[in-house]
Amino acid sequence: MPSTDSKREKAREVVDILEEISMLLNTQLDRTQLSLCVSLIENGVNPEALATAIKELRRETQDLQHQDAAVSE
Repeated sequence: MPSTDSKREKAREVVDILEEISMLLNTQLDRTQLSLCVSLIENGVNPEALATAIKELRRETQDLQHQDAAVSE
């Protein structure tokens, strides 16, 4: 049975690889966000639904930023 340190090291390696892929694909997800996504998927969240939710949240955030900028002008 793998030790706790071994499991942690493997988890770090996975996140390192995911971070590299994320950067190549320009997902704009940091290590913490990637780790949370992996955890959600491991716990049964549908990956496509998660991607859709992230895209929608980003769109809403951009809309709010544009509204705030318009009000400030």
